[in-house]
Amino acid sequence: MLKVRFLGHAAFHLEGDGFSALVDPFLSGNPACAGAEGIEPQWIFVTHGHGDHLGDTVSIAKRTGATVVCNYELSLILGRQGVNTMGMYFAGRTQMPFGTVRMVKALHGSGVVEGDRVLYGGLACGFVIEACGVKVYHAGDTGLTSDMALLAQDGIDLALLPIGGFYVMDCEDAARAVGMIRPKRVVPMHYDTFPPIKADPRRFAQLVGDLAEVRTLKPGEEMEL
Repeated sequence: MLKVRFLGHAAFHLEGDGFSALVDPFLSGNPACAGAEGIEPQWIFVTHGHGDHLGDTVSIAKRTGATVVCNYELSLILGRQGVNTMGMYFAGRTQMPFGTVRMVKALHGSGVVEGDRVLYGGLACGFVIEACGVKVYHAGDTGLTSDMALLAQDGIDLALLPIGGFYVMDCEDAARAVGMIRPKRVVPMHYDTFPPIKADPRRFAQLVGDLAEVRTLKPGEEMEL
């Protein structure tokens, strides 16, 4: 069994037997954050270097000793800050103590703001995380891409997809993505945190129809798989 808790924006906690991971832990600066108290992750997955996804990664990793899984360039930036990292790129499935992880493409940037500079943070990505016998696809920040159709062969149990538009897919494109990915369940994310990404998850659910089960989680709510 795997528990998936929505922490607001694009942040999630995945927890199962002997497994605890955060994805894109934008917590302390997140006006929509809820349910993040007491989490002690072993792993932190970061889809790209923008502040609303990188978030509290460094402070949490230093406090808990968690390993940060991200792209190679971002791993170098974080490693200089004293964080344990695993820098990878788009490839096959990497065996992990909990199962497997695969980095997949996302259409987005990944600059890291450091003072008055913007550092090159590698390529943005999503992750397919297999843990406790469950496959979760976290899309990160992305526009719609035909590469998503390749995920249909993976048997995704849960897809976490952005719907807020402006920087990422809107409801219409996210629903098209569901048709390509063919997950069993889908949770919308990356909407309503800030005015530019205002979206209606009910419209998303209507557009998805019977392609997948849509679960709209409020920050702090969780589901079991």
